[in-house]
Amino acid sequence: MVKAAILGFGTVGSGVYNVLNTNSELIKKRTGEGIEVKYVLDLREFPGHPVDDILTHDFNDIVNDPEVKVVAEVMGGIKPAYDFTKQCLLAKKSVCTSNKELVAKHGPELIKLAKENDVNYFFEASCGGGIPVIRSLNEALIADEIDEISGILNGTTNYILTRMSREGSLFDDVLKDAQDMGYAERNPEADIEGFDAQRKIAILSSIAFGKTVDHEKVYTEGISKITPSDIEFAKEFGCTVKLLAYSRHRDGKYHAFVAPFMVDRENPLYSVDGVFNAIFVHGNMLGDAMFYGSGAGSLPTASAVAADMAQAVKNEGRTVYNNWQEGSIELSPIDTFEGRFFVRIEKSDKETAKRVFGDQTAFKEIALAGSECAFITEVMSEKDFEEKASKLSGIKSRIRVK
Repeated sequence: MVKAAILGFGTVGSGVYNVLNTNSELIKKRTGEGIEVKYVLDLREFPGHPVDDILTHDFNDIVNDPEVKVVAEVMGGIKPAYDFTKQCLLAKKSVCTSNKELVAKHGPELIKLAKENDVNYFFEASCGGGIPVIRSLNEALIADEIDEISGILNGTTNYILTRMSREGSLFDDVLKDAQDMGYAERNPEADIEGFDAQRKIAILSSIAFGKTVDHEKVYTEGISKITPSDIEFAKEFGCTVKLLAYSRHRDGKYHAFVAPFMVDRENPLYSVDGVFNAIFVHGNMLGDAMFYGSGAGSLPTASAVAADMAQAVKNEGRTVYNNWQEGSIELSPIDTFEGRFFVRIEKSDKETAKRVFGDQTAFKEIALAGSECAFITEVMSEKDFEEKASKLSGIKSRIRVK
């Protein structure tokens, strides 16, 4: 029986504990050895809960115990998770985490440290909850050159946009409902401003392209400025609005960004609603593959952490290959990226817009918008769009079109 520890007993930590206990016999059958949680680290007390018998408030109990071979780090944040993770790896304990912030910032260092100590640093749960996309990139798609990744990587924003589309609700109203239901944090900035998806696309891109994509250099827009008018105009164009994360390697150039997009009915992402995530991967031999599933929540994320712990047990004494190697990737400026744009303007600007963007541009008008109208441009660079847009008196909204 392999001894394990869980750092943090919040939503994900309690889920990991439940998965390991509920599926203990299944895990033992598939790994050859069972996993027994010897310690749970948390500052709080849990009187009456079974975990109370194995609860510790001192990290040294874990790092100094040679029996503990695998650790689940589900604390979140950088401090003290970074220090605890390093100490565990140096003590030759594999670490499995859902901590996207830590992986995005220190991933290469911790992967290298794990390799130097013949253990593993696994982080499947950091991207897409329970969706097994990281292992697929590292193992199942190892013979492909991955040149593009795109998708819905944040369940909170997808839930908000789905509700806005179905009900015509205001952003602030749906956000409050999402917070009341536990889908959004009390401080939702990381989700609604795109930073959560930013970290995830940086991690996935680093694995796919083989070197570090700095998440802080990924151009990022959130959804807080999306209005019911944008949603209704999208419907007129046969589209819906989604927050997409995107990265691409083409002709020696790398692009990566997070932004709201209008997605048409022909795109499989159109029907990905609620808290679900979907990730497209394109390989030079494979073509397109899509990964779909619950992107958040206690048990889906905990399932991925527990699966990583099982993999660590199966590979005790050796480090599993990870395509994320040392070195960094320089991202091309966002203004060089080409695409189409949805533009919402005052009707008084319509003739100017026709002259600037082309007389063939199709305009839409809806009763809800009153004095406004909207159009979708032809394909052009971000730089060209900004130059043309500057000739209009004022743009109410601009959303990229997938």
